[in-house]
Amino acid sequence: MSAETYRDAWGIPHLRAATAGELARAQGRVTARDRAWQLEVERHRAQGTSASFLGPGALSWDRLARRARLADTARRCFAALEDEDPETAAWVREYTDGVNEGLAACDAPEFARTGLAPGRWEPWTPLAVWLATHILFAGFPAKLWREHITAHLGPDAVALFATDGPGTAGSNGWLVSGERTVTGHAIVAGDPHRFIEEPGVYQQIHLSCPEFDVVGLAVPGVPGIAHFGHTGTVAWAITNAMADYQDLYRERLRRTGAGVEALGPDGTWHRAARHTETIHVAGEDSVEVEVIETDRGPVIAGGPEGLDDGTPAALSLRYPPRVTADLGFGALLPLLRARRVADVDRALDAWAEPVNVVQAADTEGGLLHRVAGRVPVRATANRLRPVPAWEPGHEWTGWHTPPRAGLTDGVAVMANQRGPATPLGVEFAPPHRADRIAALLAGKERWSAADMPALHTDTHLASAGPLLDLVTALDGLSPGAAALRDRLLAWDRHMDADSADAAAYAAVRGAVVRHLAAHPALAPAAVPPAYPEVLQPWLALVPRIAYALEHLLRAEDPYGIDRAEAVRAALEEVAAEPPAGTWGDTHRLAPWRALPDTSGSPEPGLSGDHDCVLCTSAVPGLTDRAARGPAARYVWDLADRRRSGWVVPHGASGVPGSPHHRDQQPLWLGGELAPVVTDFDRLTKETDD
Repeated sequence: MSAETYRDAWGIPHLRAATAGELARAQGRVTARDRAWQLEVERHRAQGTSASFLGPGALSWDRLARRARLADTARRCFAALEDEDPETAAWVREYTDGVNEGLAACDAPEFARTGLAPGRWEPWTPLAVWLATHILFAGFPAKLWREHITAHLGPDAVALFATDGPGTAGSNGWLVSGERTVTGHAIVAGDPHRFIEEPGVYQQIHLSCPEFDVVGLAVPGVPGIAHFGHTGTVAWAITNAMADYQDLYRERLRRTGAGVEALGPDGTWHRAARHTETIHVAGEDSVEVEVIETDRGPVIAGGPEGLDDGTPAALSLRYPPRVTADLGFGALLPLLRARRVADVDRALDAWAEPVNVVQAADTEGGLLHRVAGRVPVRATANRLRPVPAWEPGHEWTGWHTPPRAGLTDGVAVMANQRGPATPLGVEFAPPHRADRIAALLAGKERWSAADMPALHTDTHLASAGPLLDLVTALDGLSPGAAALRDRLLAWDRHMDADSADAAAYAAVRGAVVRHLAAHPALAPAAVPPAYPEVLQPWLALVPRIAYALEHLLRAEDPYGIDRAEAVRAALEEVAAEPPAGTWGDTHRLAPWRALPDTSGSPEPGLSGDHDCVLCTSAVPGLTDRAARGPAARYVWDLADRRRSGWVVPHGASGVPGSPHHRDQQPLWLGGELAPVVTDFDRLTKETDD
């Protein structure tokens, strides 16, 4: 082995090796040292075995992972990679060998807490981790919501509730060309929005060998740098394209003496693959799961006997890697080797999942703004709702050509709104974040890398308009409610952590959501179908109303709801019992952890809100706490990589008690970035491996 590990002041690993393979091995090894517990959790989640140590709360996920055949799909994809791209397959093997070496020497305290020992990573495990991380990324359960709300309110309600839902990941990203910067070279900046986990879902890392030298944000458990990287001469970043590339099919299944059959579109019953698997559950009896796969795909809910409540239903999921045995890992090495935008562009032609909007720039003035990923061509109905498997016309007939776009006034902004990916999707994020970023960028002719954190942390809430318009029109209020109305109308519409006015607005908004959810016109939709628990967040009425509130308050046909009276009641309710403090007192970070936090440290209060550029997502009407937010921030400077910056919510180390476990949190909270260091002479050498 010939690899060196260095650290900067923030404990970020900088790795140097003689070959790409040795570097991959070193990346796996250092990731296991820094993130051993996280890697073990992700391996179990990908295999559907997490309930064996996390208990019954993880059972619903494990069922989905088993029934959707995530691990089996990863095995298929790796086998195809070995046949079609042996260099990348060997590189992935080196990474998993490094992970196993690192895990063998780890002493993460969580293992002692759970009595768990690190397991072995197989060459296909990184593909399974990638797939498990992104299987719900495109939000296919939203098709179940559309069907559910249509049954209660009719088809027109689908558009009324269409918005960036509670289970969808998003991002901000913007590209400023050299004509709009002080250096004459482009800047790429942004922040991915995901569920905030501890340890974080992104790992800052520097990978250097004679073939390439790249800094970026890696996904722990996956080699290379897929989403956000800077090679010195070219930089790239992504946002969720909000494309629709997964289909749900309603299946008619029947049991026979030989197994299970599914009715196909040709009117014939076809044998379905079937077997059973056992899920071990900590503290409870093991659970047997029936795994069925039809010609469309794996059955993820229901079966021949229907759903758990007896409803006659079965749903199969069709997703590209299961169909093609390709997860897009063939793009990873070419991305690391990229020198120009054209290299990034070619690499992304091999991208599969998730489907992203990519922005890239190089030091020669090259610019790129395109969609990358695989979206099937099929009937419009497939994109909207579950379709009947026994009817013809719902098959996949090819793949869409990923769209491309240009810049406007030297700038490209993507924040999950309708843009180049519009032909590929159904629901997109409201335009507020994108419009705000574009407006801020238009406010100055020339920008520097140092200017960008001000955009990351902007807290203006444009979506407050419809509610405040209704507040404006109210009269006949009690003195307290009238005073609250006047206070809200004077508010600057910034969701700052130290703002008592923002807290008052949020309290009124939450009360409006609850009043609407309780209205007889909407209340029946509060009882969701008996789909698996892991899919229920997409079917919950209160979050759906919360994120669609702007549309509901402006709709021409409000289903007989007197919205002004709902707002009046909310205003009176909050005036009678106003929030005691500021927005940050209740809008606190709520990171996901596999094990409860035992440090006793309170979670910090946050600025921002769901439709702010600083996207820290509460669920109005349910909780002010934020489980989603910027999982990292980055600024890639093409004039000089050393003027780039990055930050993650916690720290580089996943080991509790490490000085780098949470040392970046003050920067993250304050909107600051740690400097990107690439000069090995400025780093501290840790090991020669």
